[in-house]
Amino acid sequence: MSEVSEFPPNISGSMKKLLKRIGRSQFVLATAGRLLAFYLKFVWATTRFKTDPDDHYLPVYDHMPFILATWHGLHLMVPLAKRKDHPVTVLVSRSGDGEVNAAAARSMGLSVIRGSGGRAQKKAASKGGAGGFLRMKSTLEKGGTVAQTADVPRGTPRRCGLGIVTLALHSGRPIVPVAVATRHFIELDNWDKTRIPLPFGRGSVAVGQPVYVMSDENDPDLQAARSEVEKEMNRAQHTADRLAGIMIRPQ
Repeated sequence: MSEVSEFPPNISGSMKKLLKRIGRSQFVLATAGRLLAFYLKFVWATTRFKTDPDDHYLPVYDHMPFILATWHGLHLMVPLAKRKDHPVTVLVSRSGDGEVNAAAARSMGLSVIRGSGGRAQKKAASKGGAGGFLRMKSTLEKGGTVAQTADVPRGTPRRCGLGIVTLALHSGRPIVPVAVATRHFIELDNWDKTRIPLPFGRGSVAVGQPVYVMSDENDPDLQAARSEVEKEMNRAQHTADRLAGIMIRPQ
């Protein structure tokens, strides 16, 4: 029995490679980021927002510059809560998803530093973790506010990592939790349960109390600071969810 050959040969494999290459192109990723920013601005414009406090800049007036902290998956709307006269620089990873996030951040008026930390030193170095840390610290020293997600990518969601705490320690600047929530959203089934906000509903912005990390650089003290930041971030997110009318599910 003769073997039946496929024609054209390996067409499915070739198409997959082509589509994968297109999906990784700078143009496609940057366009996706700009479209994401356009959509988020639309959601912001069509949502009725409450804030806690009423002037959500009130807790931070005397603490600038600061390190704005938010959670992975809950960060999408946070850039739109800043005032136009308040420059903010955000740390974005060098991954493909990072290309989309970087383009979206720039479209929403943020400056971008590329780099991210990992759980292993070699991994952090390959992703520009050390360079990103130094540029963030330099920005703070020059009077600029910086922003980053506090939990470690692909790690445990809503668990504050030591990276942001270490930056606060070495810069002397406080960590300020910021949470934005919308009543209607789609929750993705990924590691951080990303919320895709939907328009035409209620929303909220909550700002937590600044947390200073004033201690020696040793593990027990940093762990205590990490726990304090995590607690304040979760408090801010709980407040934002409550104001937006989101039912808090038991953990």
